[in-house]
Amino acid sequence: MAGAILIVNPSASGVTAERVDRVASELGVEEIWRSQRSGHATELARTACEGASRVYVFSGDGGYNEVLNGADASTVFGFVPGGGTNVLPRALGLPREPVEAARRLRDGRTRRISLGRANGRRFAFAAGIGLDAELLRRMEALGRSSGRREHDLRVAWIAVRLLAERRVHLSPELEVVGMGRAAFALVANADPYSYLGPLPLHVAPDARFELGLDLIAPREVRPAALPRFLSYVLFGRGQTRARDILYRHDVDRLDVVCDRPLPMQVDGEDLGDVDAVTFEAERHAVDVLVPR
Repeated sequence: MAGAILIVNPSASGVTAERVDRVASELGVEEIWRSQRSGHATELARTACEGASRVYVFSGDGGYNEVLNGADASTVFGFVPGGGTNVLPRALGLPREPVEAARRLRDGRTRRISLGRANGRRFAFAAGIGLDAELLRRMEALGRSSGRREHDLRVAWIAVRLLAERRVHLSPELEVVGMGRAAFALVANADPYSYLGPLPLHVAPDARFELGLDLIAPREVRPAALPRFLSYVLFGRGQTRARDILYRHDVDRLDVVCDRPLPMQVDGEDLGDVDAVTFEAERHAVDVLVPR
């Protein structure tokens, strides 16, 4: 087996044959493995970890998530932006352009980061129950019908429509055990939580890859509070002290029980509906490459 392997998701929106060749050349990688179905990247990662010293991943966030679910602590991983949002590599300080990102990874340094787990499924940067997972599900449904992921402006419009359907009133639908009831729950392993185009979304501004998990869970959302909540996300200030938001920083475990089955997502991947979720921090889980 080669010293370094490049795992590619050919279906990712930013992946083309030409870019694969250029990324592989920049990384000095000759062995390229392509995922062929859902879950295949996890299998490829497990096999790669048996002999490769470095595993590069050219994909979107869903592909990174699959690879991390097959990763071990003895292999170094590098993530090349190949999707629409690419939260993980951007949060690690890499540029959005894949060839330039590969160049920086080639000369990068290692950084050991923690991961989260949601009912055992690893995630790199974020997980959510309720509102954001439902938004993701609607985006994916429209993307499947059009054959592509939705544009950022369309995503914003979907979010507006979703809130309008509920008259911008989200009542409590779940219980964070030991903390109280909330309308939805967002669990972060890093900041930013996600991006809207070039704009970082600072849901949990104190979250760090080297720490445990952060929780942000609004007790209830009413029309008058929405502008304030949006300002928290855009500017990364205020939510950690707000009385109408359940907040925890750097924790090892969170248990959530839903009033009814609610959608859940991890790293932007829809995991279906859940009745209860145990979130756990897996500290110092993997070594990743970041720019010097």
